[in-house]
Amino acid sequence: MSDTYHVGSGQASTTQKPTDKKLLKLIVASSVGNALEWFDLIVYAFFARTISKLFFPTDNETLSLMLALFTFAMSYLIRPIGAIVIGSYADKIGRKAAMLLTIWLMMAGTFLIAVMPTYETIGLLAPLGILLARLLQGFSAGGEFGSATAMLVEHYPERKGFISSFMFASQGLSGLLGAGFGLLLTTTLTTDQLESWGWRIPFFFGLLIGPVGLYIRRHIEEAGEFTTSKEEKVPLIELFANNKLGILFNIGAMILSTSVTYSIIFMPTYATKYLGLSNSIGYGGTLISYTVLMFLTPFVGILSDRIGRTRLMIAAGILFFITVWPAFFILSNHPTLIMLACVLFWLSVLKSMYFGGLPALMSEMFPTRVRATGMALSYNISTTLFGSFTPFLLVWSISATGDQLAPSYYLLLTSFVSLLALYGIRKHFKIN
Repeated sequence: MSDTYHVGSGQASTTQKPTDKKLLKLIVASSVGNALEWFDLIVYAFFARTISKLFFPTDNETLSLMLALFTFAMSYLIRPIGAIVIGSYADKIGRKAAMLLTIWLMMAGTFLIAVMPTYETIGLLAPLGILLARLLQGFSAGGEFGSATAMLVEHYPERKGFISSFMFASQGLSGLLGAGFGLLLTTTLTTDQLESWGWRIPFFFGLLIGPVGLYIRRHIEEAGEFTTSKEEKVPLIELFANNKLGILFNIGAMILSTSVTYSIIFMPTYATKYLGLSNSIGYGGTLISYTVLMFLTPFVGILSDRIGRTRLMIAAGILFFITVWPAFFILSNHPTLIMLACVLFWLSVLKSMYFGGLPALMSEMFPTRVRATGMALSYNISTTLFGSFTPFLLVWSISATGDQLAPSYYLLLTSFVSLLALYGIRKHFKIN
C-alpha cells in the first residue's frame, strides 16, 4: 500500500445507492454531531467577552478576553489525541459506534458549561471547570469529523463531493443558530441579564440537539465498503507507514479553510472591540455569512463532483489571496453594517468555493481501513495549529501592532500555504 492509493477504488460496486429517505437520514445522522460541536464553539467564541468577565476576571479587559480565548484554544490541544483514539476505534469497530461515542461526550461538555458557576461563586474552580468542559468537547470533536465523513463517502462513493459537503454546510447552520442567539439575546436583554443568565441559554439549547442525534445514529448501518474491507490490526501504524503524504497534504489543504472559519467566528468581537460597532451589528453581519455557507456549500460539493475539487479550491485560494487585504482595508476605513455584511458575504462565498469539495478530497487520499483516523488526525492537527489559536492570535496581533488589518495578513499567509498544498495534491495524487 502506498501514499498514492486512491480510496474506494474497486469498492464502489459493493455499495448500493441509498434511497432518498435513507440518504436524508444518513446526512442528518452524520452532520448532527458536527453541528453540535460547531454550535458550542461558535457560541463560546461569540460570547467570549461575557465569559471573560464571568470566569476570567482581571483589571485588564483585553487580558481577560485573551484568557477566555486562550482557554478556547487550549481545548484544541487534545483534539489530535481524540482523533487517534476515536478515529482508530471507528476504523476497527465501526463508524456508527464512534459516532455514538462522540455525541455522548459532546453533550457532557455542553452540560458542564451550561451549569458552571461563575468565578464570583466558586473562585478558581470556575475557569478550571470551563477548561475541563472544553477539553471534553475537544476530545470528542477530535474523532467526529473523520468518522462521520467516512460514513458519508462510503455510503455514496459516486457523489462524494455532494454528500460530504453537508459536514461543512452544517457548520453554516450552527453559525446561523449561534449568531441568531447572539443577535436575539444582545438586543432583548440588558447587560446584567445577559451576564447573569442569558449567555447560558444557547448552551442549554445545544443540549436539545444531542438526543435527536443519538436517536438517528442508532438507526443507521455501516456501508458495504467498510464491512467488506480488510481490517487493519493497528490503523495508526498503517497510516504512518504508508499514508504520510496524505496526512501532510490534508493538513496543508485545511489551513485556509480553518483560518477563515475562525476569523469569521472572531468577527463579532472584532466588530465591537476594534471597529466600534454594536453587538447587534456584529451578530447581524455573521448571520449573512453563515447563511451563505449553509446554502451554497452543497452546490459547490455538486460542482466539485463534476469539474474537479482542486480546480475549484485553487481558484478560491487565488481570489482569497488577491482580495482579502482590500476587503479588510475598506472595512476598517468604513466600519458600517453594510460594509461588514459585504466583506463577510464575499469571504463566505470564497470559503464555500474552497471547502465545499474539501471533505471529499480529504477522503480520497486514504484507504478505507485508515480513512477515519487519517482524516480525523489531519483535520484536527490543522484545526489545532491554524484555527484554535486564531482568535487569540488576532487579538494579540492587533493589540501589539495597533493595526486593524492584522486579520488580513494572517489570511494572506494561510491562503499561500494552502495553494502550495493543493499543487502538491494535484502532482502526487493526480486529483483534479
